[in-house]
Amino acid sequence: MSEKNLMDQEEIYSKVLRAGRRTYFFDVRSTKAGDYYLTVTESKKFTHDDGSFHYKKHKIYLYKEDFTSFQEILNEMMNYIVDEKGSEVISERHQKDFKKDEVLESPKAEDVVETSTESFTDVDFDDI
Repeated sequence: MSEKNLMDQEEIYSKVLRAGRRTYFFDVRSTKAGDYYLTVTESKKFTHDDGSFHYKKHKIYLYKEDFTSFQEILNEMMNYIVDEKGSEVISERHQKDFKKDEVLESPKAEDVVETSTESFTDVDFDDI
């Protein structure tokens, strides 16, 4: 069997999720025996100082006999996170409008604490 036919047989169904610098690939593949399994690949882009880039990939193979347990634990963990921290993303770095070198705003009037110079004692360092 040619390499192309082997790839056509192996890749059955695919979906892609793009999430910032990360891309997730969900692929249904076929075993040599003709059964299906799922691969989930995380690909993350890294840029070098010279402008060139590379990708780091991590892959999970998930077989049908593990689907139920995997799904139960995944749902439990996602529900725990949302229950504990809500669904809002807290980290500024993950906001779409985040700017790394953003200039800090001037303090608001209500944030400025006024101090009176009357409570200070004038100290002459020659006295010490």
